[in-house]
Amino acid sequence: MTSETHAGVTDFAASYLPDDDVLLTARLRAEDLGCGALGASVGATLCFLAASLRARAVVEIGTGTGVSGLYLLRGMAPEGVLTSIDLEPEYHRTARKTFAEAGFPPGRTRLIMGRALEVLPRLTSGGYDLVFVDGVREEYPSYYEHGVHLLRPGGVIAFHGVLPPRVDPARRDPGALAARDLARALRDDERLVPALLPVGGGLLVAALRA
Repeated sequence: MTSETHAGVTDFAASYLPDDDVLLTARLRAEDLGCGALGASVGATLCFLAASLRARAVVEIGTGTGVSGLYLLRGMAPEGVLTSIDLEPEYHRTARKTFAEAGFPPGRTRLIMGRALEVLPRLTSGGYDLVFVDGVREEYPSYYEHGVHLLRPGGVIAFHGVLPPRVDPARRDPGALAARDLARALRDDERLVPALLPVGGGLLVAALRA
């Protein structure tokens, strides 16, 4: 496959499920606040995972303006609750606005302000269907062990942005090294069934064996 063909396939996948007005507004808010918002193909994958798991309890690391949370909520069971962790109060305020505009009542979300590595140990072990991580890449290996402990048997943990724009084994920046350590740890963990999905910036997923 040529690079032009690959780019065409990627663009088509990204446009397969176009954003509605709520998502478009949330993306504009993310741009204004200078925080990244995941692409439509990654969002659709998260929505699919949440629906496939019939997820009632989901943890998200990295609230942003509510883009990823909206995809997760739309896939979750009607009574499901999304727990989203972020350090920035402005992100939480903006995400609440996004969720309200999409028609989700406040009881469907629990927004926790703080460092994820301090919050995760306080959550219920084995109590979650899905854990989605879109935070500081250097901390991904630490999120991994905490996240796996939160999963119920058959639950899934997903890490966003694990692939660099160009795969370079010699790349030595901390984020790239952490992503490689994480990928190796998930691959070698006999509790997990991992897969690396080439959507967006790379979505590394793993299911906890029942």
